[in-house]
Amino acid sequence: MDIKNVIIIGSGPAGYTAGIYTGRAQLSPLLIAGGEPGGQLITTTTVENWPGEDDGILGAALMQNMERQAKKYGTEIVADRVTEVDVTSRPFTVKTASTTYQTHSIIIATGASARWLGVPGENELKGRGISACATCDGFFFRDKHVVVVGGGDAALEEATYLTRYASKVTIVVRKDVLSASKPMIERAEKNEKISFIWNSQVKEFQGTQTLERVVLTNSQTQEETVVDAQGCFVAIGHKPNTELFAGKIELDAVGYIVHQCGSMETSVPGIFACGDVTDHSYRQAITASGTGCMAAIDCERFLAKND
Repeated sequence: MDIKNVIIIGSGPAGYTAGIYTGRAQLSPLLIAGGEPGGQLITTTTVENWPGEDDGILGAALMQNMERQAKKYGTEIVADRVTEVDVTSRPFTVKTASTTYQTHSIIIATGASARWLGVPGENELKGRGISACATCDGFFFRDKHVVVVGGGDAALEEATYLTRYASKVTIVVRKDVLSASKPMIERAEKNEKISFIWNSQVKEFQGTQTLERVVLTNSQTQEETVVDAQGCFVAIGHKPNTELFAGKIELDAVGYIVHQCGSMETSVPGIFACGDVTDHSYRQAITASGTGCMAAIDCERFLAKND
């Protein structure tokens, strides 16, 4: 079996950047794109904070550009999904639905998935009023009423950030108390633009071309309330896509991959991780891309050191 120098698992900004760098290093990388080639940016409308794109760029177009650039430098990209990884012996084994590969190193770029509500209208209106990233999309809701769903630190942080743009921010909380930290609660309560709806859950999102209304159900009285809003940010957490690696490399308590201090290498030498799969805090395209570069350089150095 032909042994690859490096296999990159996952695409998106982290995976494609790792492909560009390992390709330019003449490592002949293989990138297995996964079930959603391009990652979360494929469903993002305009990315206005990507450096050099002062007029913004569509998320899908940005990913197409990065994919094309990775191929230009010799990255082989296959539209397949990894089903199993064996890291107990070298070379490592990576299995997909159709093929088995062996490789001297692995770069994991499988990302993290936002937790969604799973209610009617949500899928249809994602990217058209419904988002899971205020720092990505908040600018588009200037002088509009937006809803934030959640009661933890992430929800209150999103809500506070959105007050820079929105005329009003309504936080929908499932219980009658917040689970956020005390400083976050105090900051939100002092903000005149923020209000709360308690003991409520989203039943449905409504709108034709874009979000127009959020239908809520009170968990105690079952009474329905319709909130007119042009935006909704779901902030109930993210789930790192690390099921393949549980019990094989070190993960933290939430499931994110732990990398070594000063390196993108994981607890297993020769395996590196980058992008949202290691990132609790930022979850930006530019930070994912940056760690993709770092993982690729670390990988190149590892291969050179180990001949």
